[in-house]
Amino acid sequence: MKKVKGFLLVVAVALVLTGCSRQAAKVSHNVSQEADNFNVVRRVAVINTLSSKVEFEVIGNISVNTSNASKLEIIVEAEKGVYKKHLINMTQFNMYVVEDLEGADVNNFKYEVNYMPESIVPFTITNKD
Repeated sequence: MKKVKGFLLVVAVALVLTGCSRQAAKVSHNVSQEADNFNVVRRVAVINTLSSKVEFEVIGNISVNTSNASKLEIIVEAEKGVYKKHLINMTQFNMYVVEDLEGADVNNFKYEVNYMPESIVPFTITNKD
């Protein structure tokens, strides 16, 4: 009986931990999406690791693309509808920090599907009689 209770306890803890990791992943995704939609104020600092000096800093509504290891791509919403793109060449002597300054109000249950009208190919349905 003790073995069964112990096993059930282990299973319950595993389920709780799995639920937390799923929730954290969902919230992380939602925060990233909010930031990429320019709804989160961030600070990006590029630091020279040899001199410990900040070489570049941007603060504002920022989307950061880190998919290329040698380039850091920063898009800033300067004002409503005006965007500026900055490319930083990353070397072995640079590091960057992306800091969320205000936090994001996201819902871990919310999701949305957006259809862009310009990407939908128009078609005509004809009826053969």
